[in-house]
Amino acid sequence: MSALDVVAAVIADGDRVLACRRLPERSAGGKWEFPGGKIEPGESAEAALAREIREELSVEVVVGRMLRADQTQVGGRGIRLLCFAATLAGGRPVASTDHDRLEWVRPTELAALDWADPDLPMVRELTAGLIDPSK
Repeated sequence: MSALDVVAAVIADGDRVLACRRLPERSAGGKWEFPGGKIEPGESAEAALAREIREELSVEVVVGRMLRADQTQVGGRGIRLLCFAATLAGGRPVASTDHDRLEWVRPTELAALDWADPDLPMVRELTAGLIDPSK
């Protein structure tokens, strides 16, 4: 079985990035992640990410450069997570269809949250200061 391609947005606003906690009834419920979702057939990664953020968070983002691409095994299936830098094209999100908490966190504080496995490589780079998502 091939890996499932998923996109995530590292949305920077000032010195913080957006972390989202998955609803308890969802897969990886209670874990934190960068918002995003699956790429639909025929859709570019960037278009998928803009659509997913619009659907989940009811905000528009400008998708920037790809920060990382990592593959993780989750429940016997490979997840290929493509993380992109993104900036808000308007106001901050206030609610989510897939998450029960939205937090704006300094990169150095990300490791204190309980992250979903696919997001961990991105979290480690941000925490170590290896990537500045606002650039």
